[in-house]
Amino acid sequence: MPTACAIDGLDPVTYARHGLHDLARNWPETNCYVDLLIEVLGQRGHDPRAALAFTVAQDYEGDQFTFFKFPPVDLALLYGVEILELAIFDRLEDHVRVQLARGRLPLIEVDSHYLPDTRGITYRQNHSKTTIGVNVLDSINRRLDYFHNAGYFRLEGDDFDALLRPPGDGGLPLFPYVEFIKFGPAPSAHTQLETSRTLLAQHLRRRPQQNPFTAWGEVIGADIARLIERPPEWFHTYAFSTLRQAGANFELLASYLAWLQEQGEPQLERARLAAEAIAGGAKVMQFQFARASARRKVPDVADAIRQLATDYDIVLDSLMDRFASCGAAA
Repeated sequence: MPTACAIDGLDPVTYARHGLHDLARNWPETNCYVDLLIEVLGQRGHDPRAALAFTVAQDYEGDQFTFFKFPPVDLALLYGVEILELAIFDRLEDHVRVQLARGRLPLIEVDSHYLPDTRGITYRQNHSKTTIGVNVLDSINRRLDYFHNAGYFRLEGDDFDALLRPPGDGGLPLFPYVEFIKFGPAPSAHTQLETSRTLLAQHLRRRPQQNPFTAWGEVIGADIARLIERPPEWFHTYAFSTLRQAGANFELLASYLAWLQEQGEPQLERARLAAEAIAGGAKVMQFQFARASARRKVPDVADAIRQLATDYDIVLDSLMDRFASCGAAA
């Protein structure tokens, strides 16, 4: 039973994360799905920044900011990459091997309790749902190399068995949700730029009707009251769904605008700087909220929220002036 692999030449020991995950950034990690795909696209020789136009459409959803993901159609148009659901009707291990043998990368929803890279957080301590991209499967040695968040790791032995060979009770198993990535031919650099500009215009047309930071500001008082009443660990869950999603989203938008500038697109510096300001402002607010949770003291964030809303208007107004008419017939 040979070892199956989708992307050759990767070693968990020497793996270097993508520049979008540089530790010097305000938000070196975003969410498990986006981070994983940034790494996979980079290892396939693509620049993930070209696919970040969707970040202009993030909204405040009433109790959280949009949990953003790469739209699959964008990946198909820009890189020839398809993400499809994989039906699991037999042993998960066998399905994974079949796809790897065809050069495809399975994406599996798993319990991070069995992921060694989460040591000190959930590994063998707590349970949390996350997504990994399986790149190497060695059934004989019970070894699996996988993408997770902003890195590339290895698990083996009992962890391998827990994820791919769960014990059965004779009944129908509860299969995990699994997708797989098909890698097709990528378009030319010129076509990619034109496609990205068109996608940006399309995403701008589905932008929020209300400034999302203004909308958040209308309810943030109730959020803070809950934050002070709840146990300190609740802060981390709340901050992930609000400040981290907003801050990371706009830092990625700033990186996208930097990519457009590198392609020769003019008049983007003001929007890029405002997007970076949102990322930094959200980071500062996260520290304020952490102190409030620890000290049980209500922070004054009114000015910070107003500044985030102002920077948001600068970003969106600048981009609407520059790109709203692109791809209007699409």
